[in-house]
Amino acid sequence: MKYDFETCTDKRKSGSVKWRAMLKKYPDIPDGIVPLSVADMEFRTAPEIVEGLQEYLENNALGYTEATDSYYAAVQGWMKQRHHWNVERSWIVTTPGIVLALGLAVRAFTQPGDGVIVMTPVYYPFFLVAEQQGRRIAENVLLNRGGRYEIDFEDLENKAKDPGNKLLLLCSPHNPVGRVWTREELRRVGDICKKHGVLVVADEIHNDLVLPGHAHTVFLQAGDFADNAIICTAPSKTFSLAGMQDSNIIIPDRELREAFVREKRQNGLLELSALAYRACELAYTRCGGWLDALLQVLDRNRQLTEKFAERFLPKAVVSPLEGTYLMWLDLRGYGYTPQELERRMVKAYLFLDEGYIFGKPGEGFERLNVACPSAVLEAALARLETALN
Repeated sequence: MKYDFETCTDKRKSGSVKWRAMLKKYPDIPDGIVPLSVADMEFRTAPEIVEGLQEYLENNALGYTEATDSYYAAVQGWMKQRHHWNVERSWIVTTPGIVLALGLAVRAFTQPGDGVIVMTPVYYPFFLVAEQQGRRIAENVLLNRGGRYEIDFEDLENKAKDPGNKLLLLCSPHNPVGRVWTREELRRVGDICKKHGVLVVADEIHNDLVLPGHAHTVFLQAGDFADNAIICTAPSKTFSLAGMQDSNIIIPDRELREAFVREKRQNGLLELSALAYRACELAYTRCGGWLDALLQVLDRNRQLTEKFAERFLPKAVVSPLEGTYLMWLDLRGYGYTPQELERRMVKAYLFLDEGYIFGKPGEGFERLNVACPSAVLEAALARLETALN
């Protein structure tokens, strides 16, 4: 089937978070301007999901619903097919979103005042779920090697052996720097954390969005870490289903799983919505072809961005995009403060994610969402050149 990745829907009246944020800054912004910030795609929903939900609505009532046998089979089948991972049904705990699941894990396995290790620059809700619950952030700053990032294992070891640091929030693939960690890198992370009793909570929400030449390794596949890890997965980034609020938290260790479920129930969380379950099942059973086509589009947009920067943005450093659809642009060479850089972006009708929201190591950077039609991306890059030069 041929899929449409060139039609861009105007979401001004849809309630879209990133569109509303753009319109708040520019209520009368001209038609055709698309925000490329929050990690939602600007593509139409896979037709198999749309058709499947329509069929479901025509034949079912929207009452209280729980995960069915076919739902669990879909999640298990996807993990086996795409990630060569045999997941037992009992390991799967559903939650309405991964950020919420990260917060549940922080509450279940740490106490106020404990340290939570994060690898900065990193997805900004990592700070939120720790700090708003009275935990300390222990930054393991990634090493920037000419735009390609590496883990500072010496510093990670020092952070992990501090008895006050109890948990690592691992972003894999990493948002925003675009790294797909290798099996060896993940093994070293796991060995260090297990040695020092630091629980690893791996956010693998971008696990399906890996570009040609790279391969995602499930953290548990990198070593003997089943008793010291929680794996967070969801169809939301892969299929742009964040609004459905469906996540599958996979916890092989029974004691960890029971503690997590206990925290979930204590917060009044029971089941998900009927449409959330159905959308996930449809995505995982009918949309493999759509994802394969999407990955080709994302890789073309990656190349388009790299070539544009090489030609027109000589002072920019573009981090190699291995996974996710979020490109990390180092614009410090232009000499602007983070505040001036943001002002120039907005003035040029560019609504990206400012690097500073990912922690201090992100100051002077911009995160560009390339999950959009190529014409939208080309127009945004042209405005970026104007803003900088």
